[in-house]
Amino acid sequence: MTNTPDPTLVLQALIRCPSVTPQEAGVLDYLESLMVPGGFSASRMPFTEKDTADVDNLFLRLGSQGPHFCFAGHVDVVPPGADELWSHPPFAAEIHRGTIFGRGACDMKGSVAAFCVAALGFSSDNAGKLPGSVSMLITGDEEGIAINGTVKMLAELQRRGEVPDVCVVGEPTCPGTLGDTLKIGRRGSIHFEVTWTGVQGHSAYPDKALNPITPLARLIDRVSSHQLDSGNAHFGPTTLAVTNFDTGNPANNVIPASANARFNIRYNTEHTAASLKDWARRECETVRQSFGGTYTIDIIEGANAFMTEPGSFVECMACAVEAETGIAPKLDTGGGTSDARFIKDYCPVVEFGPNNATIHQADECIRVDELEALTRVYRRMLDDWFAGERG
Repeated sequence: MTNTPDPTLVLQALIRCPSVTPQEAGVLDYLESLMVPGGFSASRMPFTEKDTADVDNLFLRLGSQGPHFCFAGHVDVVPPGADELWSHPPFAAEIHRGTIFGRGACDMKGSVAAFCVAALGFSSDNAGKLPGSVSMLITGDEEGIAINGTVKMLAELQRRGEVPDVCVVGEPTCPGTLGDTLKIGRRGSIHFEVTWTGVQGHSAYPDKALNPITPLARLIDRVSSHQLDSGNAHFGPTTLAVTNFDTGNPANNVIPASANARFNIRYNTEHTAASLKDWARRECETVRQSFGGTYTIDIIEGANAFMTEPGSFVECMACAVEAETGIAPKLDTGGGTSDARFIKDYCPVVEFGPNNATIHQADECIRVDELEALTRVYRRMLDDWFAGERG
């Protein structure tokens, strides 16, 4: 790549902006100053909503015609925690023995630095004959509640007629070596909170009370021991984790009036949020008929399960990874949620980024040689996809 900045210097500048969600802290200003001289147009997209923090976001684009390739990522970071837990200050971006330390180094300012440098190189090498458009969708609300970030940016891009044809999200995907994992989907997430109400009483006279712990414990036993599915070709089995069981009862001789439990389901494409809601309600009703009492069930949908079907786009991205790293990536759907859950409603999306061993930890870091290799992968993705689009 000719006439491009050093990705290490770019990442250091990004880390030195303490952009803990929802603070911008100068990080978007820096990216504008980096990309606009390279020919990219810049659109700031601040969004607000009642009872949420205002968030600033940035859309960068080179070219106005299709086909349109987009990189997406976030520059907000989680709080660093206590300084004494870090061997290098969390926002100093110090390099020690070939490794860059700092909050956001791999989640995911490293990827943002890499794809910005890759895009600048692509722009420089294709000056005057750009084969389409390259853009970067950069949010400051991924680590937070994700209300004023990517979801609203996409709606605005649709309104403006700028929805990309394909997208690569730079989330850190590799558990071992750069190149080992390309994510083509994510499990869904749904949260349940069940409150069971009985009749309070003295523990010496249980016949005069209706203990809500008994039916709620039975419910939790039923849902946690039930195998929802066995997985499929691209997803492992759906999992259920009980996250809380509480009565708020400080007394040893009182049967409480109510008990509360919470559980979370991470589900594959064998289910939908609607089907899991129906299943949980049937389980509650079955227990109620046997044990009595009453219950309420509150449900929060976190994200829907999705997958980008393997095809020309996925194959092109996987081949680019292998060409630069020598590793054929596993096509994976595991892990938590990401902003890909919003992007998949607009265009095909995959995720690829660096090693994820230190995300959200003290001494978060990325090796300099890994950052450089990641930059080469992103550049190869651009070259190969546009070459394929031109036939």
